[in-house]
Amino acid sequence: MSTVFYRTRQVGDVTMFYREAGAADAPVLLLLHGFPTSSHMFRDLIPLLAARYRVIAPDLPGFGLTQAPARGGYPYSFDALAETLGGFVEALGLERYALYVFDYGAPIGFRLAVRHPERVTAIVTQNGNAYEEGFSGEWEPWQAYWRDPSAANREACRASLAASAIRFQHEHGAPDGTVAPDHWLLDEHFLERPDAIEIQLDLILDYRSNVARYPDFQAYLRRHRPPLLATWGRHDAFFLPAGAEAYARDVPDAEIHLLDAGHFALHTRCAEIAALIDDFLERRLGPQR
Repeated sequence: MSTVFYRTRQVGDVTMFYREAGAADAPVLLLLHGFPTSSHMFRDLIPLLAARYRVIAPDLPGFGLTQAPARGGYPYSFDALAETLGGFVEALGLERYALYVFDYGAPIGFRLAVRHPERVTAIVTQNGNAYEEGFSGEWEPWQAYWRDPSAANREACRASLAASAIRFQHEHGAPDGTVAPDHWLLDEHFLERPDAIEIQLDLILDYRSNVARYPDFQAYLRRHRPPLLATWGRHDAFFLPAGAEAYARDVPDAEIHLLDAGHFALHTRCAEIAALIDDFLERRLGPQR
């Protein structure tokens, strides 16, 4: 098995933490995590893919072990996260890469793809949404905040950051006793940092900017038709299977798999997802090493 390295790279005022494994000259697979987690979510997937790919998984600003300026010193928005990630890609000299996008990673990854479509060799979306029909009713408190960014609506979103809500995200849709507690406990730990909750509430409000960009993301998919694989936990309480199936409207040959899993499908279907990725990329991009 390939050694996993834990590294940092400076991008402006941000010290990006990332995990990397695989040969330096192998095809690149860039793994983008979502809310409320970090590259830790990929700890089991990375070794399964590193024999064929150079796998890189950064922590986004405001998450995990990446060190970013305090709230007020960095604009915690999805445009800013994408800008920093773009700087990270440039700093590592990544000219071509496949994207694995999950949750928040999807609108950030799609911003990169829209800006540099020539760099993206393929897209794997694991419960990474780009269509309004993907939203469940669980989004209503957030959507109310988007419509009316009042103090009361901001306060209502705070429940999404409670320890019980974080644990629910990880465990929902998975068989009892199959999700390691360190997943949600690590997320809770990072949310205890100064201003972490307020930063997350800022991002919750700014998530409306992602919905506004959905037409751009969909236009990119229609125009460039990247090889696209959806590996979607069908029991996700937040992003419905309709969000996975919608990709076929813009990428007719998209390969869509609805798995018996929840939002964090890697917790219980990691080996299956790794096999799907290996098979998909080998067929669509050619033999990889």
